[in-house]
Amino acid sequence: MLNTLVHPAREPSDAVPLVIVHGLFGLGRNFNSIARNLADRRDVIAVDQRNHGDSFRADSHTYPDMAGDIAEVIGSLGGRVDLLGHSMGGKAVMQLALTQPDLIRRLVVADIAPVAYGHDQSQHIRTMRALKLTDLKTRGEADRRLAEFEDDPGLRAFFLQSLDLKADPPRWKINLDVLEREMPNILGWTGAEGPFEGSALFVAGGRSDYILPEHRPVIRTLFPRARIVKLPEAGHWLHADQPREFEATVRIFLDS
Repeated sequence: MLNTLVHPAREPSDAVPLVIVHGLFGLGRNFNSIARNLADRRDVIAVDQRNHGDSFRADSHTYPDMAGDIAEVIGSLGGRVDLLGHSMGGKAVMQLALTQPDLIRRLVVADIAPVAYGHDQSQHIRTMRALKLTDLKTRGEADRRLAEFEDDPGLRAFFLQSLDLKADPPRWKINLDVLEREMPNILGWTGAEGPFEGSALFVAGGRSDYILPEHRPVIRTLFPRARIVKLPEAGHWLHADQPREFEATVRIFLDS
């Protein structure tokens, strides 16, 4: 089963658990702050997806695979859940909602649509591979070395969360070989037909081009009860760009 980070409810209630699924190159702990805050009245479980973090390595990385992994986590929780996924994780939770809708009460999809994209992410794999891991002792030194290949400090910090400096030698907690080979599947879409008749919220970054006006018809077809909202000052990593606004938006939807 996937590695999970469990944030128990501080004041238990009858609210169903919330399961959070990260995106490509991410980790469950990317959502630690948001997960802790949303765990005031419900258990919140963040997962490491296959080929990421402390979860298992696999030769396949398709959306049916990822949906099956999430379904197994939900099964271990004993009932329906609310489900939130970002980017690649958003496609995984959409796949699950369209194929096993009874597992999900409410669905939140963060800055992704059920379509194929041309946003190739292979350059990030090349960047991580370029980092010299020999004699690497500190994250600061890793950042200085990575800066030779990536100018954006935010992206460097994001990638370096997946660098295991305790390993000897240090290693990436991301299966770069499989993700590179499976990139066409990750960028694509399965064509799952659904529809998911439950409540769904799509949260778009105002500075992102992942949810565009031309995507709305297919979203409405597959998720007829979907609401689409935008965080104007956020990019694709909207939960990092505007964490409190993102958290408040999710909370209002889940509690309404």
